[in-house]
Amino acid sequence: MLAQQLLNGFVVGGVYALFALGFTLVFGIQRVLNLAHGAIFMSGAFIAYYTVAAGGPLWLGLALAVIGSGLISVLVEIVCFRRLRRSGDEEFGGIISSIGASLVIMTIAQRISDTQVLRFPFETFPVIIWRFWGLRVSALQLFMLALALALVVVLGWFIYRTAFGRQVRAVTQNERAAMLMGINPVRIHMQTFFLSGALAGAAGVLVGLAFSSIRYTMGEPFLMYGFVIIILGGLGSIPGALLASFLFGMGQTMLTAYMPSAISGLNEAFIFAALFLLLLFRPHGLMGREAAGALRGRR
Repeated sequence: MLAQQLLNGFVVGGVYALFALGFTLVFGIQRVLNLAHGAIFMSGAFIAYYTVAAGGPLWLGLALAVIGSGLISVLVEIVCFRRLRRSGDEEFGGIISSIGASLVIMTIAQRISDTQVLRFPFETFPVIIWRFWGLRVSALQLFMLALALALVVVLGWFIYRTAFGRQVRAVTQNERAAMLMGINPVRIHMQTFFLSGALAGAAGVLVGLAFSSIRYTMGEPFLMYGFVIIILGGLGSIPGALLASFLFGMGQTMLTAYMPSAISGLNEAFIFAALFLLLLFRPHGLMGREAAGALRGRR
């Protein structure tokens, strides 16, 4: 039973990692919170659902969700953050404008879906279950975990092994100095927002498949979870966000499985209480530093 719940928590943590890493990526570079991230996450699920409902294969829906969510994220960057960045009011103004963008995206999704709960057609993903070592593992779980880990590895390779990643870290450390070195910060911001949105869109599709429930409000709880994860891991820390995602997923799964039914609705309260206690001893999170807001990890 314990091993099964650990496996379930690891799978859930992988999905949280996709969402939280995109959240952290934007914060690490621009030092702002994109509160439209939950709506972008929801957009990915909507795009994939309507692609499959129209007769397209799941792989096409997933690809369109990743690209579409990335483009929506870029649009949010252009509309909500770019002009404010030039005026120097990016932090507070960006938060307010991204809330507005989130409401616009959610309203559009509400009208399109007529506030209905959407579900992928039956057997969109093959229902295959294996049993071994006392574990019950489905093909969907393996797909979710494999896709999440693959995207995390690709993101890590982009950030720490490519010229793009070096430019991202240069803009993070000192945007003015990066411009003197010939780096175009506007292009870096757009590419970063695209990656952030693409990861959120992929996470939205996986959640839609796993829970068979797609709603225009589905991004709101994940936005709250994203806050918890990036604070727990350390603001701006990509390795910290990854570690915190899996810890959060496992903790949430364990509480759901072993919490008495009479108080099962208090899972989030226990999680936030544990976060509060942790921050008393580690104010900057598990892998954060005092100078928060920069991408942390290997140089």
